[in-house]
Amino acid sequence: MSTICPTCGLPKELCVCETIAKESQKIIVRTDAKKFGKMYTVIHGIDSKEIDIKDLCKKLKNKFACGGTVKEGNIELQGNHKEKAKAYLVEIGFPADTIEMR
Repeated sequence: MSTICPTCGLPKELCVCETIAKESQKIIVRTDAKKFGKMYTVIHGIDSKEIDIKDLCKKLKNKFACGGTVKEGNIELQGNHKEKAKAYLVEIGFPADTIEMR
């Protein structure tokens, strides 16, 4: 027996809530210099209520083989991964025109 999504009422296999949520995001990908000049890639603007931000952070860390964390609704990845992060976000379903590079 499959579980039912509380938002749309469809079974979890057919649920489109996360797909719709991905299209409505305004994401900003930027780099930031932290302590001792270390570069961090910060991904800001993903709504943690609609998208599992911790799971997304885990996928990004595995893809880029780097450390990272979720702080105050932002994903912080160690290293400069701006271009690769945008390409991966587009690959998993976020529209390219809603991702801004700074």
